[in-house]
Amino acid sequence: MAKEKTDLVYGTLDMLILKSLQHEPMHGLGIANRIQQMSDEVLRVEQGSLYPALYRLEAQGWIAADWGVSENNRKARFYKLTATGRKQLAAETDHWTRLTTAINLVLAKA
Repeated sequence: MAKEKTDLVYGTLDMLILKSLQHEPMHGLGIANRIQQMSDEVLRVEQGSLYPALYRLEAQGWIAADWGVSENNRKARFYKLTATGRKQLAAETDHWTRLTTAINLVLAKA
């Protein structure tokens, strides 16, 4: 069976990262693994996309980072959602819900 293409829709990576940090701080690999697990192994976030997104979200004030030690005893940056990030996650989730509802309406009628 051919490998299914699972490119993320533009702008969804930020929302997925914010969602993955909703309950606890995590390091980059943990975030990528959480997204993969939450999507039932469909979505895979590559490091080349993940880390630029993390730096961008941090610059926007939506996440904050602190150094810590990972579960395999390595130094790692742990990211956590800020209050501004929680508001952004709510806004992006609302927008995504409206957008996918509209697309589903078109598909149902087409």
